[in-house]
Amino acid sequence: MRVLMTGGTGLIGTALTQSLLADGHSVWALTRRDPGPALRLRSGQALATGNLTLVRWDGRTPSGWGGLVSETDAVVNLAGESLSKWPWTEKQKARFWQSRVDAGRALVEAIRSASPRPQALIQISGINHYGMHGEPADESTPPGGDFLARLTVAWEDATKEVESLGVRRCVVRLGVVLAKRGSLFPLMALPVRMFAGGPIGSGKQAVPWVHLDDVTGALRFLLENEQASGAYNLIAPEPVSNADFYKALAKALGRPYWLPAPAFLLRLALGGMSVLVVDGRYAQPKRLLEAGYRFQVEGMGEAMKRLVG
Repeated sequence: MRVLMTGGTGLIGTALTQSLLADGHSVWALTRRDPGPALRLRSGQALATGNLTLVRWDGRTPSGWGGLVSETDAVVNLAGESLSKWPWTEKQKARFWQSRVDAGRALVEAIRSASPRPQALIQISGINHYGMHGEPADESTPPGGDFLARLTVAWEDATKEVESLGVRRCVVRLGVVLAKRGSLFPLMALPVRMFAGGPIGSGKQAVPWVHLDDVTGALRFLLENEQASGAYNLIAPEPVSNADFYKALAKALGRPYWLPAPAFLLRLALGGMSVLVVDGRYAQPKRLLEAGYRFQVEGMGEAMKRLVG
């Protein structure tokens, strides 16, 4: 299989690239960094180069790489500026928006011009699509109305046209990705390691998490399953509250669990970004399970073994 990937040098892109290369597939990774030989993964390991080609792009147009699309079997769109960029000023929120929409439109333009066209496109999105409050969501739940929900709608819509071009499209609504390195997990674990661990706010809000191993596994599953199309929630099947997440983390690290972080202080300190930690809606990976995907890391116990052990 020949795969063209945007965001190919980020956390998810590098993990997926390693998995594909290990099985003999070929990857073209579009990157806005200088694609020199010294480029390294966030994990600190050098990229294997046998079937990998790094291609520079501007994140907005198909100039210089669009012709590669006709040589690929599938496209994976992971492009989008990280939501960890702080503070969330109006200018920064516009960057979140444009980095996602521009990349999607560039891919559509390249696919429209390609002959032959790729068979599939995997479009990444976010579990925040459903809003931060309400009953547990599945893929049939309508989108919310807050900024993050509207952002995911625009992100997903940017590549919707490929469906009318005969390309199978899967939209993957991703939760909080947990990995030892390169994810938010080291930052989430810091107060616990400093003996100041406890729930955030009430602790009742959901942490819609998924281990990086399952992100890679599920993306491979959707790439290779010719019957897969439409939206898929990519979060662990066992829901966990913020309080239970930090209890499990404190236990795994052998640290006390006792000091809650007041929600109002976090809202004051982080502004709009605080919704990522103070709020959270429960959801289920209904369609992935129905399609036959088997999660490698279903619960917090196994997750903590892989993250802390």
